[in-house]
Amino acid sequence: MSDTRISDSIIHQLPPEISNKIAAGEVIQRPASVVKELLDNAIDAGGDQVKILIQNAGRTLIQVSDNGCGMSKEDLPLCFERHATSKINSVDDLFKIRTLGFRGEAMASIASVSQVTVKTKRAGDENGWEIEVWGGEEREIKPTAIDNGTTIAVRNLFFNVPARRQFLKTDVTELRHILRTIQYAALANTDVAFYVEADGDIIYDLPVQDLKDRVTQIFGSSYKASLIEFGEETSYVKIHGFASDPKLAKKSRGEQFLFVNGRPFQHRYLTHVILSLYDAWTRNNEYPFYALFFDIDPSKVDVNVHPSKMEVKFEDERSVIQLARSVVNRALNKHFQVPNIQQDQDAFLSDDPSKGFDSGFSFNKPQSSGQSGGGFQIPSRINNRSSNIGGRGDEFGKKLYGGGSPQRPNYSEAENFEPAEEEQKKVTQEKGFWQLHNTYILTQTRTGLTVIDQHLAHKRIIFEKAINATEEALPSTQQLLFAQTLELSASDYTLLKELHSIIQRMGFSVQLLSGNTAMINGVPADIEIGNEEEVLISMLHQYQELGQKVKLEAREKLAIAFAAKAAIPRGKKLTEQEMEGLVDQLFACEQPYLDPLKKPTISYIPLDELQSRFR
Repeated sequence: MSDTRISDSIIHQLPPEISNKIAAGEVIQRPASVVKELLDNAIDAGGDQVKILIQNAGRTLIQVSDNGCGMSKEDLPLCFERHATSKINSVDDLFKIRTLGFRGEAMASIASVSQVTVKTKRAGDENGWEIEVWGGEEREIKPTAIDNGTTIAVRNLFFNVPARRQFLKTDVTELRHILRTIQYAALANTDVAFYVEADGDIIYDLPVQDLKDRVTQIFGSSYKASLIEFGEETSYVKIHGFASDPKLAKKSRGEQFLFVNGRPFQHRYLTHVILSLYDAWTRNNEYPFYALFFDIDPSKVDVNVHPSKMEVKFEDERSVIQLARSVVNRALNKHFQVPNIQQDQDAFLSDDPSKGFDSGFSFNKPQSSGQSGGGFQIPSRINNRSSNIGGRGDEFGKKLYGGGSPQRPNYSEAENFEPAEEEQKKVTQEKGFWQLHNTYILTQTRTGLTVIDQHLAHKRIIFEKAINATEEALPSTQQLLFAQTLELSASDYTLLKELHSIIQRMGFSVQLLSGNTAMINGVPADIEIGNEEEVLISMLHQYQELGQKVKLEAREKLAIAFAAKAAIPRGKKLTEQEMEGLVDQLFACEQPYLDPLKKPTISYIPLDELQSRFR
């Protein structure tokens, strides 16, 4: 009887071009992943100068040059072979890794999804060598003229995997990830000079320097006097680094750095522990800077636990975390001899009525002689009811109060206009406005009681006015007597460049300069002079925070950030005329019922419900 068993195998070995692309999916997730792998190789090569060129946020070009040891002609093609490395030789080496790279996967993965050119030369060689690998296919090796070291140029990332390319974020987002990767490398290797250029703009030019100077040059001169140094050494681990004064805390993450043996890593619980030490001086959604370095026996930490090498496992994790908490906490307590629990009032996306907002905007009318003025200013462009705000809310207002509204003063006619006493009495008698806990405005209607959140209501008003302002041909700007020079971090400067045209249309006059600096020549009419730097930086940070939470157009997110900074704070006492003006402006909005983030501005309590509570 013949054997009828099926012998054909359905399992087969994948060809290299497919397996490399699969590996690239794990190792190379975005342009920043390429930058990280190339920087690891450059630093491992032992040089003291690294130059990085970026075009189109890494989509078009990522080039990293170093003056390290270089490679021979024989090693050049081997660096593109999977699991070919000079970093380890035995299994034991995996448990005492000192280098940043060690797996031998990066170059093969990068070359499989891009067009790579490598030029290299060793110090003793007469000439260098060059090789090109496009989509995993090697081309000829040829001699080339190059200084000692290695230059790797990665062009057209994901050119042969268009689906991956479509999933990349905006250039600003991708460049921000690249800059954060470079920041990690620059902080961990202060004995290496870094030069970074993006689309022709010099982002960083960092000489060999100590850690404090490196932090200051990367993040701005304001950090120099606000860094808190800490350090301690035990028989198991050495900890050292810097943390910032809480006044430099930002609304978004991105300036928290952890290193072990010079290798950057992420650790969710350790990050939570360090941030919690700032609870007495910061509020929710505020993140201070810190750079925390651990030096430990390599055999006591496993760095081979994740494809991106950004996670590690300590042999005695509990002791490491407890020591880190103790060291940083002691440094903070020493810095704040008397704990300062006064919190920054610049709240954003907060619903807690007890938390105020230091808006930085002027809501007070200039006082004329013989008058005790007060109240928020009603600017001609942003807060003026008579301008083109839309007005479906007017219908709601008429339904609430019945019939047409009584004639009220036109605040746009004169800045110092004060309603006549008879007219004030008329409005008061017909409606009446009361303030509850300096937060809510109460007013009676024909059929009940209306409660309005003054902060959320004003956010809606300013948001709609800011949106309309971006469509005006000539924005309203007040010129500064003395222009203000603003020093920004590289990521903030990149974001400002992207949003520059929108910010200009909102009434700012900002000139972009070199070296991550900008000059403020004018601001919207609503901003209090002297506070323009804080306002602009806060808007950028709040814009970034919004980008992680909501999907809106850039101008909408920027208008929300502007409104959050400009709105009347909770806890601010308003006069009855100010409350009336705010309510009128709210009902003139296109969407008076919700603030820009869809939180209700108005709550209505029917008269029947009130009566039922007394039965």
